[in-house]
Amino acid sequence: MELKNLLPIFWFFLVVGFAVVSAQECGRTGSFVPHGRYDTNRGLLLSYLPSNVSARGGFYNSSIGQGPDRVYALGMCIQGAEPDVCSNCIEYASKLLLDGCLNQTEGLAWPESRILCMVRYSNSSFFGSLKAEPHFYIPNSNDIRSNLTEFDQVWGELARRMIASSTSPSSKRKYYAADIAALTDFQIIYALMQCTPDLSLEDCHICLRKSVGDYESCCNGRQGGIVYRASCVFRWELFPFSEAFSRISLAPPPQSPAILTPPAANKTKKVSITISIGITGLIIIPIVIVTFLALLAIGFVVYRRRKSYQVAGTSADITITHSLQFDFKAIEDATNKFSESNIIGRGGFGEVFMGILNGTEVAIKRLSKASRQGGREFKNEVVVVAKLHHRNLVKLLGFCLQGEENILVYEFVPNKSLDFFLFDHTKKGQLDWTKWYNIIWGITRGILYLHQDSRLTIIHRDLKASNILLDVDLNPKIADFGMARIFGIDQSGANTKKRLHASRICDARPILNKI
Repeated sequence: MELKNLLPIFWFFLVVGFAVVSAQECGRTGSFVPHGRYDTNRGLLLSYLPSNVSARGGFYNSSIGQGPDRVYALGMCIQGAEPDVCSNCIEYASKLLLDGCLNQTEGLAWPESRILCMVRYSNSSFFGSLKAEPHFYIPNSNDIRSNLTEFDQVWGELARRMIASSTSPSSKRKYYAADIAALTDFQIIYALMQCTPDLSLEDCHICLRKSVGDYESCCNGRQGGIVYRASCVFRWELFPFSEAFSRISLAPPPQSPAILTPPAANKTKKVSITISIGITGLIIIPIVIVTFLALLAIGFVVYRRRKSYQVAGTSADITITHSLQFDFKAIEDATNKFSESNIIGRGGFGEVFMGILNGTEVAIKRLSKASRQGGREFKNEVVVVAKLHHRNLVKLLGFCLQGEENILVYEFVPNKSLDFFLFDHTKKGQLDWTKWYNIIWGITRGILYLHQDSRLTIIHRDLKASNILLDVDLNPKIADFGMARIFGIDQSGANTKKRLHASRICDARPILNKI
């Protein structure tokens, strides 16, 4: 093999190697103690990114920790990347940051020259904020061989069209564009750009415009290249470097206008007009009739659905069930496969694990197999309980149902339960009379809501200090109020109402009156 044939291979590996090194930045604004709380939180949060980014359509951001130990991170894959490829790329980028940014409180990595993904973390919130600097650019080593003036015109028009498309409020693919343009009969320009979707469209426009301008300043005349930023990326080549281009074709050349034949005579014109009106009438009349019948049918269907909803109230329940259901693999990843180190509580209904889903810390309750309900009944019960909203009830976010696994996902309440404060002398000292009053008042309001103000009467049946959780401000939140419903009760509905009626047992109104 001749030396000149080896040069493209040499340049390919040189560009790939340079991309891995250069598209990585460890911040210089602060540092943390290795193996400390910030380091632990960083490792935990980055370990959650691969599965969450791939499961959430290619973008995920979240934070974990409190105060100076809080870590913010996001991961993004280029749109269209396969979930497995996206997950592997995010995992590799996270490893680059953990290995390369040993004690820096900020880090950014675009690990591949194919711009598959990006990972970023910081000790301060950057979600929704444009970060224009630093930026990295990697030009192709070869120069454009065609007419440079003509090339600049085609390239510039393509870049402007893509920026407008990706930042238009009416665009179906906001924050992203992949497009092609014909340079010659044998050469095509392939370009791709993307912003992190937490930006505003205006900031995305600024970021992409800067990246295009940076490439024009540094690398004009080269046969391709990449510009990376923390908030966006831009790449173009003279070859299809992404699967996205397999779904794009060049627009066909504009057709020449049809030649119109003038009318022959006035008499002919009158006849043609008469015939046109007759044909138009024949077309319009059936359309009007069909449209009227269609509207009548739609109105009947809407009426029946609305009536069914008013009678049973189940149609809306069915439609929202899917939005409440989490994937089992995402639950496993969030809890590190239900690791012992993630357990934050145990009870008669099962174990509770700490995890991160949808960008927030959550409590994941893995129910014991004592429930006798089937999958459909379990879903229906979850939908009912999820509709109960009160500031003094722990919010049910959703569920997971797979095989014998019945899992509930709740909001995470950081200060544990009331018994933790009652039986710990140090913690007990934090509760003065004002806090005790607020806790008692909050519990009472929550019980009153369950008994009287909610859409259905619910008797807790297991109200105790370990089922009263305290949030950051020590406000009480009643937990496990839906367990009796979800697990089923041996008594019939009539017997339950007779023996445990809200107005007879644990009635909150006398307590409220005394307070």
